[in-house]
Amino acid sequence: MKAEDEQAFREFVTSQMASLRKLAYLTCGDWHTAEDAVANALVKLYPRWRKLDRPDLYVKTMVYRAAIDETRRPWRRERSAGDAMPDVAQQDPAAAADERMRLRAALDAVPARQRAAVVLRHYLGLSLEDTARVLDCTVGTAKSQVSRGLTKLRESLADEHINLTGKPMEEWTHAVA
Repeated sequence: MKAEDEQAFREFVTSQMASLRKLAYLTCGDWHTAEDAVANALVKLYPRWRKLDRPDLYVKTMVYRAAIDETRRPWRRERSAGDAMPDVAQQDPAAAADERMRLRAALDAVPARQRAAVVLRHYLGLSLEDTARVLDCTVGTAKSQVSRGLTKLRESLADEHINLTGKPMEEWTHAVA
């Protein structure tokens, strides 16, 4: 790869890393698995970098698929006590932590493909067309996956007696990440 292409790749990765990690985390529910998924996707992106017209959509597709694949690996089914520990110690009020835990549990109740559709559409702000490209489906299918995912999320939150009516999607999804 030429030096200018490599520099462009590095800048792209730097600018996209936060959203890729969030997409992977919200798809699989584990930061360590999310990191592996993003790394695997970037490894696949590197040799194809010059050939792609929309590397942003390609890498989001690869991250989504890698996050799903990582959860299917047999060694990922085992959980150690260390998985519950945060990567970085932070000051966090108890109410905010409880809210994040409830939201994470509600997101876990949504099937993976629907959860990914909701995250892509409302959290990362992709259009329906781009969401469909990432999920490798038609626009109508992406639309129904988002709708069904939101319905399931609302049902899960209603079961927890959480009423987020009137709050913008960014407010409660930001609490999860």
